[in-house]
Amino acid sequence: MLSEQSFELIELVAKLGSFTSAANHLNKVPSAISYAVKQIEEEIGVELFERHHRSVSLTEAGEHFVSHAKSVMASIVELKQSTLDINKGWRPALAIAIDGIVREDGISHLIRAFYQRFTDVELRIYREQVNGCWQALSEQRCQLAIGPSSNIPVGGPFEFRKLAQLQWKFVVGAKHPLAEVAHISLADLVDYPAVCVSDTASDYPRYRRGVAPGQRAMSVPDWIRAINCVKDGLGVGLLPAHLIDPFLANGSLIEKTCELTQADSESLLVWDRNVQNEAMTWLVDYLSSDQRLVNSWFLAN
Repeated sequence: MLSEQSFELIELVAKLGSFTSAANHLNKVPSAISYAVKQIEEEIGVELFERHHRSVSLTEAGEHFVSHAKSVMASIVELKQSTLDINKGWRPALAIAIDGIVREDGISHLIRAFYQRFTDVELRIYREQVNGCWQALSEQRCQLAIGPSSNIPVGGPFEFRKLAQLQWKFVVGAKHPLAEVAHISLADLVDYPAVCVSDTASDYPRYRRGVAPGQRAMSVPDWIRAINCVKDGLGVGLLPAHLIDPFLANGSLIEKTCELTQADSESLLVWDRNVQNEAMTWLVDYLSSDQRLVNSWFLAN
């Protein structure tokens, strides 16, 4: 049976160009190398080398064999390591950071589809806010991120695709004093806290969306709490349309025209291109092609 040593031997002979040189490298006699190569050729059923007087050269079949040997050897090493890991109770895993801007609807569908497709790979999914996904990617705490903004604060080996275009609306609670103001100026905002989501990234300048000059901020852990704070009249804020449209429809939030605005922004799918395996390829393709899943994350109910 072909072994890792078989691949290494063929590659060495091809590199050095003779059985004698390979024998000297391995501290063996040339006849032992010649015999071992002949056994490999007989097992495969083709000649890998043309024999010359003092040297050898690869046949066309031999060139094909050598060109694929490295990837096969890498697979053998990976298989050995994964088998040892599983024996110790470890399994291959992919970590996914999901930006808080992404609604939780549909995440269970992603998990179910992944676990049906891969029986030996674990998913680790957790939430980040604002620039948190980018820091998680740069620190290699995750291999893929769903929903970070297109305001890319880090460099690195990252590929990305646009998932959605986000709209931002300035809103107040139905019973808030500013609900009666036709057009809200920046001066009007100074007396009321701006509700914003805390940035989970610690290594980048803190980014607080929707805070006017001179206005106090009220930082909360996630968008659900931000929405509730605005609904309860504790503050005002620029909030993502796909999360608040149901509350606008039932009247608990009111959209207002305001001097403080936020341009539309893109929400991205980002992954580390250095992570090349079947599970990563499947995830990127799945998340890029399932528009219903994406809509469940970025469109209002």
